[in-house]
Amino acid sequence: MFDIGVTKLLIVGGIALVVIGPERLPKVARMAGTLLGRAQRYVSDVKAEVNRSIEIEELNKMKAQFDDAARDIDRSVNDSVNEIGSALDGADTSYTSSSDPYASGTGWEPPPPEYRHPGKKWRLKVGATPQWYKQREGVRRHVQSGAARVMRHRPRRLG
Repeated sequence: MFDIGVTKLLIVGGIALVVIGPERLPKVARMAGTLLGRAQRYVSDVKAEVNRSIEIEELNKMKAQFDDAARDIDRSVNDSVNEIGSALDGADTSYTSSSDPYASGTGWEPPPPEYRHPGKKWRLKVGATPQWYKQREGVRRHVQSGAARVMRHRPRRLG
């Protein structure tokens, strides 16, 4: 971008030292650094925004392609269903099986099976753990307040 070498920077720094003076040079350099940082952040934000807008445009194009493909598939499925339906309408439908109750065309379906609770006894499982095992593993059996827990675990004073 810029062809600035070390020698050119030294020349610019020397001129700035002579023109601005040694007292104000650190303040000016600090201000120039902050302005340069702001400019870099602004440029990076603009680049990020442009990239986001490009990605959004690409996603919208891809979405449109998928929508078109879905519509084409839907049309082809509907066309094939209509062809099959018209072929069935023209076919001989005099045969019906008397053993199949759904073939009569009444639309009746049996009700779904009723809900049965699995009958699991989770309290039995929890309560079936022996007390000696709970004691050995340190399982809490009773609720304890915060103050009681602090008092229980506080180190004892010697003396």
